[in-house]
Amino acid sequence: MPGRALICVDVDAVAGWLGSYGGEDSPGDVSRGMWAGEVGIPRLLALFKKFGITTTWYVPGHSLDTFPDEMAAVRDAGHEIGLHGYSHENPTALSIEQQRDILEHTFDQVTQFLGKPPQGSVAPWWEASAEGIDLLLEKGITYDHSFQHRDSEAYYLRSGDSWTNIDYSKDAKSWMVPVQRGTPTGLVEIAVNWDLDDLPPMMFMKGAKSTQGFVDAHVIEQKWKDWFEYLWENEREKGFIMPITVHPDVSGRPHVLKMLERFITWVNTHKGVEWVTMLEIADDFRKNNPAPKDAKMPKGFK
Repeated sequence: MPGRALICVDVDAVAGWLGSYGGEDSPGDVSRGMWAGEVGIPRLLALFKKFGITTTWYVPGHSLDTFPDEMAAVRDAGHEIGLHGYSHENPTALSIEQQRDILEHTFDQVTQFLGKPPQGSVAPWWEASAEGIDLLLEKGITYDHSFQHRDSEAYYLRSGDSWTNIDYSKDAKSWMVPVQRGTPTGLVEIAVNWDLDDLPPMMFMKGAKSTQGFVDAHVIEQKWKDWFEYLWENEREKGFIMPITVHPDVSGRPHVLKMLERFITWVNTHKGVEWVTMLEIADDFRKNNPAPKDAKMPKGFK
C-alpha cells in the first residue's frame, strides 16, 4: 500500500475548556464546547459519509456523558472510538492514582458504550505522563497516539526514557548527559504531530500564548498538501501513513469543512491511497513487525 491517510477526531468539546484551554469559568467558552458536540459532530459525520471514510474518534468521558446521542451516531456509523481522558486533564499534573482512576472509569465507560473494549488511547493535549505507558499496558490497550518519535510510520513505544535537565547552579558536566533510552514495549505507537492538527492555528483561545485562531484555512490546506506530497514522492515505495487530527470545535465550522472537502478530494486523486482507521494501522503493523524480544506486552497479548 503506497500510502494511507487517517483522520482522527478528538471530541474535546466542553472537556477541552475544563481541562486544557483555560475556559472552565467562562459560560461563553463552555457554550463553544456545547456547539462542538451538538453541531460540529453531526457536520463531520455528514462529511465522512459523503466521502465514504471511516475514521477514529478519541472521546473524553465527559463528552460521552454530555453528548450520548451524538456519540451514538458516531458509533452506529461504524467509526472507531478510543480513550481521551475524562475532562481532558493533563496527565503530567495528576498523581498515578488519579491517572489510574480516570483510565479505569473511561475504559469501563467506553467498553459499555461500544459493547467491546477500546483498543487505542490519546493523552489529552498529547501530554503523556511518565507512568502512562505502563498504565495503558496494564489495561490491555494495544496502541497509543500521543508521541512524536516518528511521523510517517508506526513503531513500538519505549517506556522509561530519561534525560537530564540543565541546572545552572551546578557545574556544566552535571547536565552534559545524553538521553537514556528506556525499555521496549509491545505498545504500537502511531505518532501525532502539531503540524497536522487543526486546533492550534484555527481555534481562538484567550489564554494560550501560541494559539492564533484566525489562520486562513487555505494556509493549513496547503501545508497538509505539501506534507502529503513529500511522502508520496519520497516514501511511497515503503508505504507511509499520514494521521491528521481534527476537532468538531474547529473542523465543524463551515470554512474548515470546505477545506477538508478540498483536501480529501485532492488526496483521492493519488492512485492507491486508502483512508483507514488507527486500529487498522496498529493491527497491520503488529502483524508485519514482531514486538521486540522481552518487550512488555499489553495485557492479554502473548
